[in-house]
Amino acid sequence: QVQLVESGGGLVQAGGSLRLSCAASGNIFRIRGMGWYRQAPGKQRELVAAITDGGSTNYADSVKGRFTISRDNAKNTVYLQMNSVKPEDTAVYLCNANVRSTSTWFYMDCWGQGTQVTVSS
Repeated sequence: QVQLVESGGGLVQAGGSLRLSCAASGNIFRIRGMGWYRQAPGKQRELVAAITDGGSTNYADSVKGRFTISRDNAKNTVYLQMNSVKPEDTAVYLCNANVRSTSTWFYMDCWGQGTQVTVSS
């Protein structure tokens, strides 16, 4: 069993900053890609940022230059530093990881429960 637990969400004013964290735990053999998605009410889930196990990153155009994704492989943790936030960043942010557990030979996508980020104008 592998679990992802997000933290760091909350209410922030436009122009402010937040840092999200997501820690993976359980019977982990290896984690490949990790990422952050978000889903706003009435909208489809979208990729915000992703990072490979080698450190290569990818961002949605809407957050480039404002958000930074990073990871600590020793801690099985991925972070999202959110700067200059806007009201349109309001959403539930979900962590994703492509994980192989110690009891399997294949990788599977795991999801966290999500953390609410609300940006007030």
